Amino acid sequence: MKKLMIIFLALFAFYEYIYYIPNSSSYKSTVTNIESSTTYSTPTDKQIAQTHPKVTHSKSSPTTAFKNHWSRVQVQGSGTVSHIFRDDTTGSRHQKFILKLPSSQTLLVAHNIDLAPRLNGISKGDTVQFYGQYEWNPKGGVLHWTHHDPKGRHKNGWLKYNGQTYQ
Repeated sequence: MKKLMIIFLALFAFYEYIYYIPNSSSYKSTVTNIESSTTYSTPTDKQIAQTHPKVTHSKSSPTTAFKNHWSRVQVQGSGTVSHIFRDDTTGSRHQKFILKLPSSQTLLVAHNIDLAPRLNGISKGDTVQFYGQYEWNPKGGVLHWTHHDPKGRHKNGWLKYNGQTYQ
């Protein structure tokens, strides 16, 4: 039990360390966009269709998901790489980087490199297109499931970079 608690605390500390960037302008711009601390539930397909009639199957923009505090929503878009982190090698390995979206929102991408190829050569200023599952947080959100699901239980996601699709 002690080992599990230590592992949990280490993972939490690591998450806090990599995601809270003290001198990042993207961090500051995202925080200033927060209007309330109200908690919202995950939207249904019907709720999304009412606010965005052209969107179906829980696919939305990350900006809409962020403004509405939605999580577990499929989103699609593109952004510019503003920060690159070292790979997270705890458990399933993930390549992590932050995208700045056209709306000025920031989005942490956690791309599972045990299930999909890594984006080699990625650097600040590069454009990346994405489709994956969005999880809300006050910093702009996290995008994951940017790969295929080997068990076929989840919608397949992808990243597009330099003319290549990674899934």
